[in-house]
Amino acid sequence: MSEQANAMPWWKGAAIYQIYPRSFMDSNGDGIGDLPGITSRLDHVASLGVDAIWVSPFFTSPMKDFGYDVADYRDVDPIFGELADFDALVARAHELGLKILIDQVYSHTSDEHEWFTQSRSSKDNDKADWYVWADAKPDGSPPSNWQSVFGGPAWTWDARRRQYYLHNFLSSQPQLNLHNRAVQDAVLDVMRFWLDRGVDGFRIDALNFAMHDLDFRDNPPAPDNGKPRTRPFDFQLRIHNQSHPDIPQFVARIRALTDEYGGTFTVAEVGGDDADAEMKAFTADNRHLNSAYGFEFLYADRLTPDLVCKALALWPEKDGVGWPSWAFENHDAPRALSRWIDNGQRDAFARMKALLLAVLRGNIILYQGEELGLTQVDIPFEQLHDPEAIANWPLTLSRDGARTPMPWDDKECGGFGSTEPWLPVGEENRARAVATQNADPESLLNHTRAMIALRNAHPALRQGDVSKCEVRDNLLLLERRSDKQTIRAVLNLGDTETQLGATDAQGTVLATINGASPASLPPFAAIVVQL
Repeated sequence: MSEQANAMPWWKGAAIYQIYPRSFMDSNGDGIGDLPGITSRLDHVASLGVDAIWVSPFFTSPMKDFGYDVADYRDVDPIFGELADFDALVARAHELGLKILIDQVYSHTSDEHEWFTQSRSSKDNDKADWYVWADAKPDGSPPSNWQSVFGGPAWTWDARRRQYYLHNFLSSQPQLNLHNRAVQDAVLDVMRFWLDRGVDGFRIDALNFAMHDLDFRDNPPAPDNGKPRTRPFDFQLRIHNQSHPDIPQFVARIRALTDEYGGTFTVAEVGGDDADAEMKAFTADNRHLNSAYGFEFLYADRLTPDLVCKALALWPEKDGVGWPSWAFENHDAPRALSRWIDNGQRDAFARMKALLLAVLRGNIILYQGEELGLTQVDIPFEQLHDPEAIANWPLTLSRDGARTPMPWDDKECGGFGSTEPWLPVGEENRARAVATQNADPESLLNHTRAMIALRNAHPALRQGDVSKCEVRDNLLLLERRSDKQTIRAVLNLGDTETQLGATDAQGTVLATINGASPASLPPFAAIVVQL
């Protein structure tokens, strides 16, 4: 890399690999993946050429929302192991040159957290206002019309305090009152606890839910956008129970703490109707988070050149604008190959998708199994675990279909480590196992390694600006530029052959896929050239 690239922080342009602990590797045969299982498979992750792993929640939890309902921020749930197992995971990751990021959930806890147990005990204890409590209206109804993400009102009556408490998700996930400075101090102490154990950064969950309107004003109705409304949540503009203007002040405190440790990376998940403005506010200048990612690709029904250019245009290279992160898949979204392409051309499309991710400006996040081309598994109702899918059956697609166990070999349970894993592996995905693809030099797994290596070898791809993003029907022409290098990627996102102009792909060829040439691109073909 150039001197300029070497001077950049490690995370700028990084490739990050998301691990969902329940489904990565089971070390003790109980059907659930765990921390020792992750450690045992880190060689595979390192072989991809990624810079870091992001480990989804493994904290003590009743698992009503599978770890995003935290009962103890400072310990490991027994199903995943113990703190010593986490320390071993950090040590092994660092031996392999991998940074380690973990989830932090600050907008809410489990109702089994000791903070909530104390808070609900009375109106005058030390933690009485650590959560969001409010009196009933004179008729006994909730303080506002706010609705929860998972369905139904965002308020639950508590007889102990004779008040309602707020929960933007499950009723067992009470909302922390982050307007309270003492609560902010407490969660920052949690962050310090994990930094002291060697973590290199954090992915912050549901950050735009972290604060609420103190006057409990009703949300207005949302205009009909033509999309099916499967939850009461969909009928409102959520302007009062999320997206509070004081959240960036709390974010600045996070940044001040992580700066004490040096080299720490922070990225926020931001969804909702005003996600772009919030992502900008959460990452503005050098006093807030390092990065943010939204749902431009995660819930898109189709992958189009226009979608790519519009997403990249949201993050121009200019002072005060933060650095984006991109994900095509994660634990909350359907597998991209099931959303974006049918079976007939799925393999070619998967190769094109891997190349596209590698040439985007920003950090790129791969979800476990994405390097194998895993698809959504159809989970029957009786095997569902996802509370949102169960509550809204059959109109909400289960997140369980993207959380199925990682297939390591082609044996009955995919080498996951247990004969009865918590979710089925899926026959189609078992055929795409790591061991099978490792042995095939033309596999998607080896292609993904090559695409990440291409990205890492060229400063223009890892940290360069977007100097051009051009759309011609199904053709995407994306140009990246650094101080001493300009690289152009030309991709056919359509299923028919496209002819190229004489200068479209003129230059030193760095990569071709699916039969691409400087003259033409067959369906889902792409070419990368250095100009």
